[in-house]
Amino acid sequence: MNKEMIRVAAVQMDVALMKPEENLSAIEQALEEAAGKGARLVVFPECAVTGYCFESLEEALPLGESIPGPSTERIGSCCSRLDVHAVFGLLERVEDRLYNACVLVGPGGLVGSYRKIHLPFLGIDRFVTPGDRPFEVHEAAGLRIGMNICYDGSFPESSRVMALGGADVVVLPTNWPPGAECFAAHVINTRAMENGIYYIATDRIGEERGFSFIGGSRICDPNGNTIDTADHTDPAILYADIDPERARNKRYVRVPEKHEIDRFDDRQPRWYGSIGE
Repeated sequence: MNKEMIRVAAVQMDVALMKPEENLSAIEQALEEAAGKGARLVVFPECAVTGYCFESLEEALPLGESIPGPSTERIGSCCSRLDVHAVFGLLERVEDRLYNACVLVGPGGLVGSYRKIHLPFLGIDRFVTPGDRPFEVHEAAGLRIGMNICYDGSFPESSRVMALGGADVVVLPTNWPPGAECFAAHVINTRAMENGIYYIATDRIGEERGFSFIGGSRICDPNGNTIDTADHTDPAILYADIDPERARNKRYVRVPEKHEIDRFDDRQPRWYGSIGE
């Protein structure tokens, strides 16, 4: 791996419902393994600390925590020891409200957080408050990183906003249930290609209250090609060596002066007004 490349990892793992200690220990173990193989950024699933299939807000509230808080401090300490950054999902509590959130932490602690905006009628998302902050891009591990969560990936505007904000990579911690197979197989590649960015989708596996999660974690390059994937429901850690300059150069010269495209410069925003209505 040359010095310009940055190794990233996606951890496809099972998650134990309402057992944060068990889940945090599993996150730490996976961080050890991924960092040992040179990863600078390691991405974990949605709700990796708590599990997902809660039956009420009251059941989930005791599992919510502040950001920064106990989980960010614990994983931040592990990141400091390993010199790595991590993205993982948890439930953020603000008084009597919960947000389905993910955090980016590193050797210096919390870098940034995101609250899921697009909420399906499923699991904890039936009871959380919709995200109330704009999409952001954070600099860490030599990368410009944007964060979405699961269903957000179904809305191309979310990735586009972060790509326009300079993101090299968008990460998608997710809990894909049955029915999301097409999304896992095709949409991740599309989001990468249409924005000229790297895209890391990290799904969970295992069963929770009648739902069997489908796996299918994937890392794609700015052309939409699959770099690594786990097309199964077993634990796995995916790796990719990525070049942020590929994501920052939006102009592709395929045949000089005969075939050149730039999916940013070639946009025509004046015709897109109805998207915001």
